[in-house]
Amino acid sequence: MVFVPPPVAHGADGPPEWAYPMTPPDFKPAPDDGVPRRVPNSSATYTLTQLRDRFIAPVWHPEDHPPLPPVVAQGRKPDVFACGFCHRADGPGGPENSALAGLPAAYIVQQMNDYKSGARRTAVPKRNVDLMIGLAKAATDEEIAAAAAYFSALKPRQHTRVVETDTVPKTFIIANHYASLPSGGKEAIGKRIVEMPEVLEQFMHRDTHARFIAYVPVGSVARGEALVKTGGAGKTLACVTCHGPDLKGVGPIPGIAGRSTNYVVRQLYDIKHGFRAGALAALMKDVVVKLEEEDMLAVAAYLATQAP
Repeated sequence: MVFVPPPVAHGADGPPEWAYPMTPPDFKPAPDDGVPRRVPNSSATYTLTQLRDRFIAPVWHPEDHPPLPPVVAQGRKPDVFACGFCHRADGPGGPENSALAGLPAAYIVQQMNDYKSGARRTAVPKRNVDLMIGLAKAATDEEIAAAAAYFSALKPRQHTRVVETDTVPKTFIIANHYASLPSGGKEAIGKRIVEMPEVLEQFMHRDTHARFIAYVPVGSVARGEALVKTGGAGKTLACVTCHGPDLKGVGPIPGIAGRSTNYVVRQLYDIKHGFRAGALAALMKDVVVKLEEEDMLAVAAYLATQAP
């Protein structure tokens, strides 16, 4: 395995590269050695081949959730991958995608329809959103409804610890997210967020109990709190206006408390620049129009500190 350091800088005319990490095209995973993999507090075992199979959603902790519907557990070959493969069995997701647990069912259905119609894209093509677009076009209405009903009934958990700092561990990119270099070392954080699993192997094994650290610049959380609660003196509309006083959502409006920092930044950027243009995203257009990258960073940092 070759560790390639991620870019720190970003172009002023494009999306922030730090929020859209992409696995290097020449990355090669370690071969399956046949040894069963385990995770803490689980009696289950899976091989690396099984853990990399997009038609298998590993169930490490069955006591945490109801039985998975077929589309979540194994999908449908050849084009409908198991929802629980990327988003995990009970929907916590990770920095590279969205948490689904507790989202309104109607919201999930709408997002799938937006992927299908082309209304929801991303500023950086060929990331995992391309998989969602293809999957959405292949999935039936019944499969989408079953997945939406399952994930919406689950209780979301807070799994990200936010740390304000001037320096961060040196990282590499794997599976469209960051991980700390085994060789160690530190570097300046600059104006970015570095979000990574606390234990890389646990997350790569798709353990739903995996936790994350989001390193953010000093002062980000307080600045984000002001934007979220008051709108920052006209910079934006207070998030609590639509997402509720506890930021846990209202009706079809999704909760935003406790979400992945990098995911939030990507959505704010994509909405501002027209890459998300569905019905619900259109409501956000005026909200994000004045937000700069540092504002998005601050909002994401504060939201991640809140219980979902």
